[in-house]
Amino acid sequence: MGLLEERVQKRLDAKLKRLQDLRPLNAAQVAKLRKQFEIEMTYNSNAIEGNSLTLRETFLILEEGITIKGKPLKDHLEVKDHKEALDFLYDLVSGRNITLSEHLVRQFHQLVTRETEQEWAGKYRNGSVMIMGASHTPPDAIDVPRQMNQLIEWYRQNQQKLHPVELAALLHHKFVAIHPFFDGNGRTGRLIMNILLMRTGYPLAIILKNDRKKYYRVLQSADNGKNSALALFIAQSVERSLDIYLRAFDVKNTEKWITLSQASEGILYTPKYLNLLARTGRIGAHKRGRVWYTTKKAVENYRKERLRNR
Repeated sequence: MGLLEERVQKRLDAKLKRLQDLRPLNAAQVAKLRKQFEIEMTYNSNAIEGNSLTLRETFLILEEGITIKGKPLKDHLEVKDHKEALDFLYDLVSGRNITLSEHLVRQFHQLVTRETEQEWAGKYRNGSVMIMGASHTPPDAIDVPRQMNQLIEWYRQNQQKLHPVELAALLHHKFVAIHPFFDGNGRTGRLIMNILLMRTGYPLAIILKNDRKKYYRVLQSADNGKNSALALFIAQSVERSLDIYLRAFDVKNTEKWITLSQASEGILYTPKYLNLLARTGRIGAHKRGRVWYTTKKAVENYRKERLRNR
């Protein structure tokens, strides 16, 4: 049995197939979505690590070249570095012939920290580190090269055995648990995770800053050997991106995304219960900001499933 519940895996697979069946996608619309996702990813990934820039300020830096008064230079440089790393990611994925290696991991780290950690960009740490708020202690620096080598070997042995989302989730956790660099591990890890996802056809998956506490919580759960919550969390990030792409390209689909309060109208399920279903992956749903959205069809599918299993 996999880490993902069967219903979640089937839903992801069905949505990915829908997207694949729509290809080739309109190039202008793809470019527009790529820009939107790059800004969102850069903002959220940096903000999770403490960057003070808002989504709007991130947009202004990347699209207008504006310097935000009163914000640290380091925060501006992190935005520009992350954009360079994302461009590199898209170039890699477009080639499709990607081999995950320690060299590639270090390339991503070098790009992410090029202007802010010049001395250590692309280089493994040579001292001990602690992960704030976590009970897990990363390995001693002398053991980092060996564990990174083992990580790449683990990936090669499991890339055909696990669902791509499960593989991406586990690889992400194993990488951040090693914490091979002094800084930039989270940003690098989220980019590496997306290599595995995007090369199998998924859009860029974005972990939202609003979900930072939950993100750390599921990582800590994985530290204790419980990986299902992390796999579901990553699956929900993937599904959100799929939903955005399908909404943009599947013109024949007239389903509307509505709030849980709207979805509860005229049925026996309360918004609170639908929130539980959304959080646990039992209905197709995604977040915009802090608000969950779903469809009438997703709720109806759940109701029918319940009836079948009685």
